[in-house]
Amino acid sequence: MKPATFLTVGAVVLGALVAAAFLWPKQAGVTVYCAVDDVHAIPILDAFEAETGIHVHREFDTEATKTVGLVQRLREERAAPRADVFWNNEILHTIRLANEGLLAPYDSPSAQDIPEQFRDPDLRWTGFGARARILIVNTELVAEGERPGSMDDLLDPEWRGRAAFVRPLTGTTLTHAAVLYTVLGDERARTWLRGLHENECLFPSGNGPLAKSVALGQAAFGFTDTDDYEKVLAEGRPVTRVYPDQGESGIGTLLIPNTVAIIKDGPRPDLARKLVDFLLSKKVEEMLAHGDSAQIPVRADVKRPANVVGPPDFAVMQVNWRDVVDNFDSRLKELEALWR
Repeated sequence: MKPATFLTVGAVVLGALVAAAFLWPKQAGVTVYCAVDDVHAIPILDAFEAETGIHVHREFDTEATKTVGLVQRLREERAAPRADVFWNNEILHTIRLANEGLLAPYDSPSAQDIPEQFRDPDLRWTGFGARARILIVNTELVAEGERPGSMDDLLDPEWRGRAAFVRPLTGTTLTHAAVLYTVLGDERARTWLRGLHENECLFPSGNGPLAKSVALGQAAFGFTDTDDYEKVLAEGRPVTRVYPDQGESGIGTLLIPNTVAIIKDGPRPDLARKLVDFLLSKKVEEMLAHGDSAQIPVRADVKRPANVVGPPDFAVMQVNWRDVVDNFDSRLKELEALWR
């Protein structure tokens, strides 16, 4: 063999070996569809890789199609699933996927001490690290003695045009609105939702923009998620939080957990179970609590910083999720008619 030819062959072989070294871990890894913001999820998935040596191929949702985009992909791929695990940042669509037969049951040993309200009776999904639906209040616009304490304050004429609620067509606000039909009853929920329009509430495009609008004084207060509140608070903005509808006459504060599930007939069920076990560990709830999103552990004994308040420090809204899911389509049509 001529020297030039030998060098060429050697270069090709070396290149193939290098390529294989980079590609092999991805081919052997586990695929997760993740609706959690990548800034929060990546450190946790990196920790799993470091601990287990298992590569995680990550597919994140876009902000414009938050959660719904990945949910639709899972439906479209039903005949030949590409994902092994679905890590969702809410619960409603996870339950819908379970009811459609897309999720596989798994009784994770890591979930044995997770409260029953955050576990599917059929073991198709499990909740962990939650966010609360709170009222964020601008402390410069609203005096301490005048701060809202209930969802009904959004309908108070005193706050006409100054309270805010995200258009409830996606994400946690859609979950919140759908839950209200179940908790309040259809008619009372409709009255409250229409009242938002009648009281000229502001309707930002998302929970982050709503929190920012309150922080900047463009709105006096409004509903958002605890992680979005923490973002503007960290910027030094004049805001505080209220856990709404407490006391004997209140319905409690809605708590929306992350959920994790194994995809039925996914390509790597053994690796999927390992990832699920890791995500449901106390270690991960502690990481979420100490992270910028300040998520609320569903276990009372998980270590958390002082700013992460969880039950039993506030009353949690009790939700019949089966009713929420069973009636979701008709209620979504009503919401679309109100906001489109």
